[in-house]
Amino acid sequence: MSGSPAVSRQEFDAIFAAVRTWGSWSPADRGAWNRVTPEQVRRATALVRSGTAVPLGLPWDTRAGPDNDRPALHHMTDLGDVEPPEPATYKDFIAADFHGKAVSHLDALAHVAYRGRLYDGRTAREAVDASGARFGSVAALGPLVTKGVLLDLPAVLGVDWLEPGHPVRARDVADAERALGVTVDDGCAVLLRSGRFRRRREIGPWDVGAASAGLHVDAVPLLAERAIALLGGDGDSDLRPSPVEGVHSPVHALAVAAMGVPLLDNLDLEALSAACAGAGRYEFMIVVSPLNVPGGTGSPVNPVAIL
Repeated sequence: MSGSPAVSRQEFDAIFAAVRTWGSWSPADRGAWNRVTPEQVRRATALVRSGTAVPLGLPWDTRAGPDNDRPALHHMTDLGDVEPPEPATYKDFIAADFHGKAVSHLDALAHVAYRGRLYDGRTAREAVDASGARFGSVAALGPLVTKGVLLDLPAVLGVDWLEPGHPVRARDVADAERALGVTVDDGCAVLLRSGRFRRRREIGPWDVGAASAGLHVDAVPLLAERAIALLGGDGDSDLRPSPVEGVHSPVHALAVAAMGVPLLDNLDLEALSAACAGAGRYEFMIVVSPLNVPGGTGSPVNPVAIL
């Protein structure tokens, strides 16, 4: 974890307090998505020029591997032979324990608690139980249409990918903005490309829960200052191993529990990287439409970037 300074628990708690936005919005369980007003949506539509639509979700992965210890399920339930003929129908079943490393998904505000508190200071044990979440569920979020910004770190650094354990720090975010000609600002969605899936396709899978490129906690105050609405990437945004002793996913804690910023995990950003390079711009409209699951802590999702 060269170049990734350790952060004490005391220092982390100070950052958590500094970026916290509790009490800022109503409804509180939409968190930072309250920043996206109709004006923000209109701003996003103005970024559509070529009309190129780029899906960001991974294929549904039913194969076990080092980065998929809970494979998704898919099987057929009707092969057209159990109903009267004409028309024959073919049906299937899908399911996933999606909060892992293999399914593209959205983390709602009920997904992460720090020191027993969800976003807005809600007591986690009172808000979430075996029946689901009564605060911060994915059903409270609804769809999001806003400006998206791709921070394509391999493109900036002239490499194919960032090696696992590579920290993306505040200065790297600022350097990427300048190099790519983008501005992270109020209500936008920030997507961080590390090149994870190019590396996986060329070298093979590895345990990304043990080692992955991602944001160092010192980058989060900058994103908080810019008032973002959504954070995502081709990993889960967190640097692994964690630089904070006793906190395995510090960016999750800061973004979701402190800032009220939902996360997009495990996006395939390779096609978007190529499309942005071809268009010569790294800003676009993004559409995120999670499943409407009452009480759900998140949802599988296939976001779409439109250039």
